[in-house]
Amino acid sequence: MTGAPGAPGPVGDGPVVVVGGGVVGLCTAYYLAEAGLPVEVVERRGLGSGASRGNAGWICLSHSTPVPAPGVVRYALRSLGRPDSPLYLRPLPDPAFVRWLWRFWRSSTPAAFRRGYAAIAELNRTTFELFDGLRAAGVETTLTRPGMVHAFLSPAEARHHLTLQREMADGRYPMPDEVVTGDEARLLDDALSPRVRAAYLVEGEGVVDPEAFARGLGEALAAAGVKIHENTEAIGFRTTEGRVTALRTAQGEIPCAAAVIAAGMRSGRLLSSLGQPLPLQAGKGYSFSVALDPAPRHTLYFGERRAVASPIGNTTRIGGTMELSGNNNRLDWRRVVAVALASRHYLGRWFDDPDDLVGLIRDPWVGGRPFLPDGLPVIDRVPGYDNTFAATGHGMLGVTLGPVTGHKLTEYVRTGRRPEALAPFRFDRQRR
Repeated sequence: MTGAPGAPGPVGDGPVVVVGGGVVGLCTAYYLAEAGLPVEVVERRGLGSGASRGNAGWICLSHSTPVPAPGVVRYALRSLGRPDSPLYLRPLPDPAFVRWLWRFWRSSTPAAFRRGYAAIAELNRTTFELFDGLRAAGVETTLTRPGMVHAFLSPAEARHHLTLQREMADGRYPMPDEVVTGDEARLLDDALSPRVRAAYLVEGEGVVDPEAFARGLGEALAAAGVKIHENTEAIGFRTTEGRVTALRTAQGEIPCAAAVIAAGMRSGRLLSSLGQPLPLQAGKGYSFSVALDPAPRHTLYFGERRAVASPIGNTTRIGGTMELSGNNNRLDWRRVVAVALASRHYLGRWFDDPDDLVGLIRDPWVGGRPFLPDGLPVIDRVPGYDNTFAATGHGMLGVTLGPVTGHKLTEYVRTGRRPEALAPFRFDRQRR
């Protein structure tokens, strides 16, 4: 299939090669294949093994916000020297990291936050419809929609948070009118502890098992004849006259008619090989699973401590923290303990001593979620290359935005025309 003359789009009989087997890459491959394009997926490890694997699995509208926000830089500076802080900044002697922080600070104004929020909210409009479509097509999404309970230790903090959320929602999704306070707050979910003194429920918010969702997408792609290369490291591209003609891997070249770079943090190196670097930094997040009794019935957001809990399978996944400490995946056990201690304020004393955690928790995970300084992803054609596209920088929203990213990007690849909803996610905005 060929786009309009002079427009980006695949040309020739080769496949569209999608680099990255996380939720964003797999969703993009799914919609490309659904559109009738030949597709191959290249993943350096197993499908869904990167930042997609250990996240909270939220599919949500009410928490789809950019990380740069008014007050966040001041909060981060207070975290210096405090590895137990929900937002932990460890300065590095790296000029690129300093430049990134400077641009992050510039993106934390109220006006920039509102623009970013509006852009994500608009992109997110069809998220649940797309999940319904995937399920109808036989993809095992694992999506349930139990709603999200926002729990607080302080009624004043809960009211403040609800007021801000209602203002930002601006009628795009339903929000409650009031906060439930006192002992009645615990009635919203049996797992909440007596220390929770205020809460509110946002109905309809969803959760998936992200590993199982990635597996379901992989099975659907295989059934559709998509060739999947696992344990295959992408190392660069062969290019000719402003077009990518092959993906270079450690095992050899894969000729292609077009390429989509959706490799999370590794997208930066691949884009640099094309002379188009992106200022990506890893926002490290931590999670683990535990058997709680009673277990939460809803997804839970722990307001003051910025931690979360999700019912996934037969366990509860607890996660949190945003650690800016460079592009690495080193697991700092102190951060795991900090998340567990934060959750105890809201879930009760499910463990007595941090030393008990080794025997109680399962699958401790750390993941480097790819962030750009303004907190928004890039979903666009790569400048200088007619047939190459990038879908990266989704941060904590990769699972929520995976289907809509893939759906909109497929339209762009197929027609050569950028969908209006993708305008805020242009590649060149990072150079302003």
